[in-house]
Amino acid sequence: MKKILIIEDDRRIAQIISRTLQEDGYATEVVYEGNNGRQMALLPGVDLLILDINLPGINGFEVCRSVRAEKPHLPIIMLTALGEIEDKIEGLGLGADDYLVKPFDLRELIARVEACLRRSALLEEMTAEPEKVWRVANLIVNSASREVKRGATSIDLTPREFALLEYLIRNRGRVLAKMDIAEQVWNLNFDPNTNVVEVYINYLRKKIDRDFEPKLIHTRPGMGYVLKEE
Repeated sequence: MKKILIIEDDRRIAQIISRTLQEDGYATEVVYEGNNGRQMALLPGVDLLILDINLPGINGFEVCRSVRAEKPHLPIIMLTALGEIEDKIEGLGLGADDYLVKPFDLRELIARVEACLRRSALLEEMTAEPEKVWRVANLIVNSASREVKRGATSIDLTPREFALLEYLIRNRGRVLAKMDIAEQVWNLNFDPNTNVVEVYINYLRKKIDRDFEPKLIHTRPGMGYVLKEE
């Protein structure tokens, strides 16, 4: 049975989420404050974290940052009343896998939990396989060690930047639509009004393309993005 930790200061909402997940076959634990929540999330046995942003103690962004540093593969769904795109980008940039804005349909939460757990299981299978190294021109991406280099230069990426780059390089030479990138990298139902994909493509370009030749990330107007040597 998968265990889900819920860090949410609104006790009514937390208990509704907990009861709904239990009815769907999950074990749950609820914490109402950020510091205690962070400690619980770092313990063994947690399979997924549902995390509010506006918490007493430390906020959800800080919890996400700390947990992601210690548990890079733990699925995290952020749950908040903040609907601004900047808040979504910050949460996703700190390593959250998905983002739901209150009020939300509990059926959608269950669907997103299932999607995050599926992706986590696939990631475990991938990391259990022999080391996989991807190369395009002088770009080297090691999926096992999560190391990235352009030539002899090591490049530091955030977990979300690495996930995006890995998806691009696994599909090198193929034009990938923004919708597909959002769904595969963030497990998001694509919102045409969000620019999170463009933002992270720009982050990647600054790190792996700006100071290097040849340029590898290319825009195909009206179609999407492709990683290839031209």
